[in-house]
Amino acid sequence: MSDDRPNIIFIITDQQRFDTIRALGYDYMDTPNLDRLVNEGVTFTNCHISAPSCAPSRASLFTGYYPHTTGVLRNADNWTRSWIELLSDSGYHCVNVGKMHTWPMTTPLGFDERYVVENKDRYLEARYFFDEWDRALAANGLVKQQREQYRKLPNYNECLGAFDWELPKELQSDMFVGNMAKWWIDSYPKTEPLFLEIGFPGPHPPYDPTREYAEAYLEKDLPLMDVTQEELDGQPRAFKEMRVHNSEVDHDSVVHLLNPTPEQRHRQRAYYLANVTMIDEKVGEIMQALEEKDYLRNSVIIFTSDHGDCLTDHGHSQKWTMYDTITRMPMIVWSPDRFEGDRQFNGLCQQFDIGPAILEMAGVDVPTNLEARSLLPAINGDEWTPRDYVYAEHARDGILQGTDFMTMVRSQDWKLVHFVDDPDGQLFNLQNDPDEINNLWDDPVCADKKRELLDELREWRIRSHVQTADWAAEWR
Repeated sequence: MSDDRPNIIFIITDQQRFDTIRALGYDYMDTPNLDRLVNEGVTFTNCHISAPSCAPSRASLFTGYYPHTTGVLRNADNWTRSWIELLSDSGYHCVNVGKMHTWPMTTPLGFDERYVVENKDRYLEARYFFDEWDRALAANGLVKQQREQYRKLPNYNECLGAFDWELPKELQSDMFVGNMAKWWIDSYPKTEPLFLEIGFPGPHPPYDPTREYAEAYLEKDLPLMDVTQEELDGQPRAFKEMRVHNSEVDHDSVVHLLNPTPEQRHRQRAYYLANVTMIDEKVGEIMQALEEKDYLRNSVIIFTSDHGDCLTDHGHSQKWTMYDTITRMPMIVWSPDRFEGDRQFNGLCQQFDIGPAILEMAGVDVPTNLEARSLLPAINGDEWTPRDYVYAEHARDGILQGTDFMTMVRSQDWKLVHFVDDPDGQLFNLQNDPDEINNLWDDPVCADKKRELLDELREWRIRSHVQTADWAAEWR
């Protein structure tokens, strides 16, 4: 195998909304380095994850199979295999710096080296797991800002998870991961071909930028979606229950408020967006380090996130819903010497469709039973057929307690969300209602469209089980 195969730098953030990159049309953002990737790269603007929480989304992304196939249906479900193993077997040196959210958290997953940094708040999952970030804080004689400390603040219940990072800036989680990635690039003897996954913990809550980044956004006029009682009344029972649950249990140091003020919502969003700008700064520094070590000229940089965050839009906290603000992700592929830049595709794709494209770039045979479909034709400028439908799913967990299983199917113009053994659901006409406010589930005028999408869910699951039967049996 030729050793001139491209280095692949895969940067993934945690819980970053699509509307957080200035070059994609969001002028309130300060993201010069992500803007560069968009302006010089290929961006898929209608790319959707396959699960609305971290581990199942990532397991799907790094295997090329839907959650019901991998069996990773919620956080902390067992996840130990990935297509990274194929890269490693083919001669790639595979390195993880930062978050992957595997379970167990230190499983190899095909990596030759892992420098694990996990969720900032690990209260329900591996609470006492001591990662690289914890070690660095301890080595400096510091106690990590975390839920026990935040709960002591007099305004904790009003903060919506937004707090100032008051320890040294370089020890904030995203600063730390970015610096560790630079350290690895600068310090490790040059090795090619390289697969380097850099997993930023932010902007997942707690939303914890240093004060100067937050102040810049606090001064801006930020868009906030109106939340009406009519919309809330039209939501399915499982989501109504989850709203109340998230106001009673402070997941990830976020006490959700059922009726937050505009000022509270604005402050939360400012802190969240400030986390994105901190990450953007580190992306630029990582690219500079790659250039100085002569990696960049032969590299493909891929940027995405594992899911979004409602940030009180639709009246909800964090993820676990199927609104586009959760399922629609930025997906950017940058390599100016290989691919014509400044191109955007609005056709539907699943986020995990990048997996077979990576394998093809690396000269690795793509397993024939993958449920992912390669994006490489579009990236290369060849003919590419978007998907007719994208899908997402999630099982009952400690937050989504009102259903055993939730499934979404989305076309270019319509979306349906199904809750197993429940008369409730969601149906949206995305052409007339792109913000997904008016639930048409019980509208008799839309009964035929509802039936059509329910039929598609059934056919999809049957196709999936047939296509992956051999692989699923072997993997288990």
